Amino acid sequence: MNKEEKPLVNRVAESGLVTIKLENYFPEEPLLRFDLKDYLFMELILKEKEFREALKAHDWTQYSGTNLLVYCSSDAIIPVWAFMLVAAYAEPYAKTVFQGTEEAFYTTAFIRAIDQLDPPAYQDQRVVIKGCSDRPVPPSAYVELTRRLRPFAQSIMFGEPCSTVPIFKRPRKI
Repeated sequence: MNKEEKPLVNRVAESGLVTIKLENYFPEEPLLRFDLKDYLFMELILKEKEFREALKAHDWTQYSGTNLLVYCSSDAIIPVWAFMLVAAYAEPYAKTVFQGTEEAFYTTAFIRAIDQLDPPAYQDQRVVIKGCSDRPVPPSAYVELTRRLRPFAQSIMFGEPCSTVPIFKRPRKI
């Protein structure tokens, strides 16, 4: 018995789902580190005069076009102005200067990227926030994106378009 062959249909493509890949917002520029520990006397004490001289002699051009993470890996108490001074020297070269941990940097970078989205553009859309990624996306980015899209999207799902976890669905108006 010969069955009539039906053409293959990509139901995912025809579903009208809008997919957002947060990994696309991962910072492209390299993340370099500036550890203040290397400028401390006995890894404990910041001597202002020596610190200023060292920063003046430092090759800041190596940070051109990069994201610079400024931190201190020792348990020293660092005055706030020390971080500010590094930022003042690095700013003409680095794309961004960030004080904190690598995790905090990526959280902030993703929030800044999400700030550039236009949530009303997702009005009444069925949105899938892609889950699998080749790059690390902090959970806070998923939370913030969900929070921003919820007032506009018809539904928000997490995962892959062929296998999603429902997160939010706007009730139908009667």
